[in-house]
Amino acid sequence: MTVNPNRRDVLRWSTAVGGGALTAALGITAATPASAASWNSASWMSGLPNGLSLTQLTIPGTHDSCCTDPSNGTEWSHTQNWGVPEQLQRGIRFLDIRCQRFPLSDRETKNWLGVFHDRFYQGSTLATVLDQCRAFLKQSPREALVMRIRNENAGSNPINSVEFLRRMQYHLDGFGYRNLFWTAPRWPSLGEARGRIVLLADFDTSSDSTWDVMHWGNSGLMDTQDQYEGVGTDGKADAVVKQFNQAFYNQNSSKMYINFTSYAGGKWPKLNAAAIMPPVFDYLNARANQACHFGIVPMDFPDFHTNVLDLLVAKNFIGR
Repeated sequence: MTVNPNRRDVLRWSTAVGGGALTAALGITAATPASAASWNSASWMSGLPNGLSLTQLTIPGTHDSCCTDPSNGTEWSHTQNWGVPEQLQRGIRFLDIRCQRFPLSDRETKNWLGVFHDRFYQGSTLATVLDQCRAFLKQSPREALVMRIRNENAGSNPINSVEFLRRMQYHLDGFGYRNLFWTAPRWPSLGEARGRIVLLADFDTSSDSTWDVMHWGNSGLMDTQDQYEGVGTDGKADAVVKQFNQAFYNQNSSKMYINFTSYAGGKWPKLNAAAIMPPVFDYLNARANQACHFGIVPMDFPDFHTNVLDLLVAKNFIGR
């Protein structure tokens, strides 16, 4: 893996001296890691202060969150083993939901959105996912979720932006999910977000001026790394480390740092994850004693890499 030598030297030095000199210079507190008993994966946000901005947290997530069955497009579109309910119980708080319409000939689904990976239907609907999230938040009302909803717009039956927006509006008002969402165009505090889904709209809302929401890719709100092909797994691991460093050295930023560990090039996602996640663990483990936050980290197959998932959640308790 090729990392900027200066960054690598900093990481090596930080690890060797326990991070104290480096973190003091950066104004970051070194602290003892939270014990395993200090948080529960199903309710880890519950004890955190209401006044924290979500941008001050480390939020584990999943990429293509509903792609659990390789028969829905082969192993190339298989990115998760845990379904959404288990992901939430295990501590995942960011979901990546990509939608399209069902065939126009099916009049019974004219208002529905199915969950897809590219052109492959994943056997679930947006409404099903929202019902699962609502059930979880009813059980754990002090938790908060962040959800990217994307117009996948792929295959032989793509959906235009106006129709996608109409169906989204129907989900909010026709199906009654509006109160489930935080839809203001800014990052909320944890207290404001508790019991709700913070919406990141990865679809065109320009046809309806009432949609004043946070938009995916808005550089004023987020800084995103999603290098998913063209660099190999070593290059992808480098990109993840570089984005972690961006967050690490900008702890007072008002932006949400988003850092995808997923990679689609060359091999099946599970094999790519097997190559990328060990360097991710090494980076996080080297900073396990440091009170800092890394933003949203969407992953493939967190069930194979629970050591990384645990380190991400634990970051929220270091020094608190």
